[in-house]
Amino acid sequence: MDALDLLINRVSVPRLAEPAPTAAQLDVMFRAALRAPDHGQLRPWRFLTVEGEACRQLGELFVHALQAREANVPDEAIQKARKMPLRAPMLVAVIARVQSHPKVPGSEQLLAVACAAHGLLLAAHAQGVGAVWRTGELSHDRFVADGLGLAADEHLLGFIYLGTPEGSLRRAPELDPQAFVSRWDATR
Repeated sequence: MDALDLLINRVSVPRLAEPAPTAAQLDVMFRAALRAPDHGQLRPWRFLTVEGEACRQLGELFVHALQAREANVPDEAIQKARKMPLRAPMLVAVIARVQSHPKVPGSEQLLAVACAAHGLLLAAHAQGVGAVWRTGELSHDRFVADGLGLAADEHLLGFIYLGTPEGSLRRAPELDPQAFVSRWDATR
């Protein structure tokens, strides 16, 4: 796949089925992720793969997180949380490990991890693997982070769902760059 075609036409693929990516495909995805811009070479990222029975267990962790927040969680919310990780054969938890550094603020480190996640998404698309980055309230829940074994200085930035696309890919909307770009006038 041509690199520019990949960059311009990558889309999120929310409907995913078996099979999950192969070990070789995953290796390529993580190699691409590790090429993210990284001021200070802090490597502030970490990833967890979740598949098989672990997807079901993640759904139970989501349920427990909801119940820890609220005593009477509606049954439909419990069922929805339980099924969330089952929407794909594999998930990758994207984790930022923010470190104290005199020249690289935490916000830059979070941006580096987001770039790493984007690299993973691009490498998935290039290999024909369907992928979508999902966040939501449970991605930012400390109960979930603790259940995944994250340290106090680590932040869950979401989950990348991976699998085989169901149906054809949607077309990326064509946006006019001129709507988002302007020239700075230093004389003002």
